[in-house]
Amino acid sequence: MIWVVLAAEGLAAILTLASDDPQGRWIRFGLLSLLVLWVCLLTLGALYLLRGRLRDTKPLFIAYATVALLVMSSIAVMVASNLVLGELWRVPEHERIDVYLRTVGITVVVSLLALAAFQNHWRARQFAVRAKQAELAALQARVRPHFLFNTLNTGAALVHSRPDDAEQLLLDLADLFRAALGGPREIPLVEEFSLIERYLEIEALRFGERLRVRWRAPEPLPDIAVPTLSLQPLVENAIKHGIERIPGGGDIDILVEERDDMVVIVIENPMPESSTGGSAGHNVGLPSSLARIEAFTEGYGGVVAHTADGRFTVTVKLPVKGAPAASRNQATTS
Repeated sequence: MIWVVLAAEGLAAILTLASDDPQGRWIRFGLLSLLVLWVCLLTLGALYLLRGRLRDTKPLFIAYATVALLVMSSIAVMVASNLVLGELWRVPEHERIDVYLRTVGITVVVSLLALAAFQNHWRARQFAVRAKQAELAALQARVRPHFLFNTLNTGAALVHSRPDDAEQLLLDLADLFRAALGGPREIPLVEEFSLIERYLEIEALRFGERLRVRWRAPEPLPDIAVPTLSLQPLVENAIKHGIERIPGGGDIDILVEERDDMVVIVIENPMPESSTGGSAGHNVGLPSSLARIEAFTEGYGGVVAHTADGRFTVTVKLPVKGAPAASRNQATTS
């Protein structure tokens, strides 16, 4: 709000300085400030009222919608000013169309300049996200050895007592690391879920009855692609920062559903009683998944986390349209 007010006052000052009447500049500045501020506030109010419809739209589309709202607000404020302020602001009838056109022209020019600045900012942000991916991948690599050592220790303990389970554990581990180290950068959602299932099978051998997973997913899964191992770290966080810290374990809920043109994936886990703050401890997988999904979907998708009633919930949104389609046949989920 402060930046909007400052920008509005700056525009009013520029228009006032461009006036040829030095004696009436303060009055002109006051009236222009009132005009510009009302235009900005009406636009912000309209964006707030439309927040539900614009929530899942591309940021660039929101910028274009803002330009249109600014133009409509300018016309509405000019008409209202002419009716309410009377002689103080009244525009002669023969000049009214010219004044309205100039007002709309100024609004469009200023809006396009702001839109150009926004586009440059958005491109710079996307480049920064892509540059950050390498750093995030390196950060993830620091977590992988911990999981690897736990898995190998579990396998060693099962070799003599349960050799079949030990063999399956090593096969699942090989599939996971093949995807992490040498696989494609993007895979169908069904394959990402297959990797998650392999990961959960490994952890089930370690936690036993303490780990309970409830799946709610359509069959077949939506035909979209995701960055490789972008969802698995969220499930890993659910175990590491939830199940592992609770003596009696708990339930992990994984929900997949389609809403309008979005595929929504919800991963929910219990939080230990000693935890404070919704995202405490979720410092690697969550930022990594957010950055990769935002870059992959060009801003259409996203990852949101919150805590409620002692459970940590991560919601992933992936667009059905605009995202690369999955290239392989889908399999049945468990």
